[in-house]
Amino acid sequence: MSTFGALNTAYRGLTAAQQGMNVAGQNIANAATEGYTRQRVEQSSLAAPARGLFSGGALQPGQGVSVDAIARLGNSFLDGSVRSAGAQAGYASVRSSALQGIEGILQEPGDNGISTALQGFWSAWQGAARQPSEDGPKGLLLNAANSVTDKISSAYQTLDAQWSRTRAQASDNVDAVNAAAAQVASYNTTIRSTLAAGGSANELIDARAKLTEKIASLIGGTVRDQPDGTVDVLVGGNALVTGGSVRTLALSGSSSDRMGSSVQLAWKNPAGVAAPDGGELAGALSVLAPASGGSGGAIAEAAESYNKLASALATAVNKVHQRGQLPNDALGNPGAQGKDFFTTGAGPAALSIKGPANINGIAIKASTGGALDTSIADEISQLGTGPDSPDKIWSGIVTGIGVQSRGAQQHESLSDAAQASALTGRASQASVSLDEENVNLLTNQHAYQAAARVMTAVDEALDVLINRTGLVGR
Repeated sequence: MSTFGALNTAYRGLTAAQQGMNVAGQNIANAATEGYTRQRVEQSSLAAPARGLFSGGALQPGQGVSVDAIARLGNSFLDGSVRSAGAQAGYASVRSSALQGIEGILQEPGDNGISTALQGFWSAWQGAARQPSEDGPKGLLLNAANSVTDKISSAYQTLDAQWSRTRAQASDNVDAVNAAAAQVASYNTTIRSTLAAGGSANELIDARAKLTEKIASLIGGTVRDQPDGTVDVLVGGNALVTGGSVRTLALSGSSSDRMGSSVQLAWKNPAGVAAPDGGELAGALSVLAPASGGSGGAIAEAAESYNKLASALATAVNKVHQRGQLPNDALGNPGAQGKDFFTTGAGPAALSIKGPANINGIAIKASTGGALDTSIADEISQLGTGPDSPDKIWSGIVTGIGVQSRGAQQHESLSDAAQASALTGRASQASVSLDEENVNLLTNQHAYQAAARVMTAVDEALDVLINRTGLVGR
């Protein structure tokens, strides 16, 4: 190798060390940047030139170092684990939140719960039986009946509002998925052109990875890396993003839909039913599904439970009340017989159940009883103790919802732990260690100084050759 060749080798060492310091500085600057993946300079040694006519047959050293690339130290397997864990955590979070909301509506145990209202209702019948000729106890009975029906209808309306909020949130999530997918497609186009031109797209890849994680948390799906640097995002086996193209999603129905409506995720262009692989949308669709005998959506099933309670309460009370006789009218004429205490109209029973309009609609005595007979009131007051009583039905509803909510909370805790573990595993590979970067910075700094010293030595040798040769001995 000529002396000028050694100078070129020293120059390559300088540029490689400088690039190493630049990359270490980039890592240190982004140590706290969310989603940043640490980078490293990939180097390779340049081989020695072949021995030729002018080399004198002597062995030659290599020609220095080559900076081949700035590598992004990510791991596709760990990235996939984070996306999968995020999808499960998103699904569990929505279901847990919905079931906790339903559990909160129950207000059990507590003074404002339906169980307390039912106990007050049965006690009011006992009070009316003790004083059959007084209007005061009957008025308290009427208030107790209204308290039960109001709590049932209010809870049903609250569930309907929760359903509407959950659907609106699901619609917002669909819009977020479409927006993120469009950004991923845009990044795909930019990354592909950057890599084709020989540039570094590491920061663009980091930004795209954050978007694919967001998509996974919302709708699940899988990500496939392509040789040209782009990624395909698949949902339910169908492509959401392919290169620079996007397929749009939408929710079926409209924002004015009410509880009981069927809500589905659908593809546009071309149209078709979409199946989320997890994430918040899958959780939302699971709780928004119509009631189906206990296997439907959590919100609609809870609402159906209130309908069941309202129907059971009305049936049980009316069955006994129909055998009674209403109070005599103002002229002393005997009251009507066979009348219902509770009435239910069209639509959900929980919303339409109503008690008597006034105390004249309350039958205390049997139609065959005497003036002081209170057998009807006595019998109704005991309806809360039977095996199929409204109280037992309500207790079963509360227990069932509580079990579901507890199970959903446990699932959420496990999913969160799995997500934290996946993030920790990826961080051990991809996050920036300031200690390590300081070592790399010092290593490259000393390498730079050493290469500069080589260049100085070569420069001095050339100075002797050029400026001092022939002056020896003068």
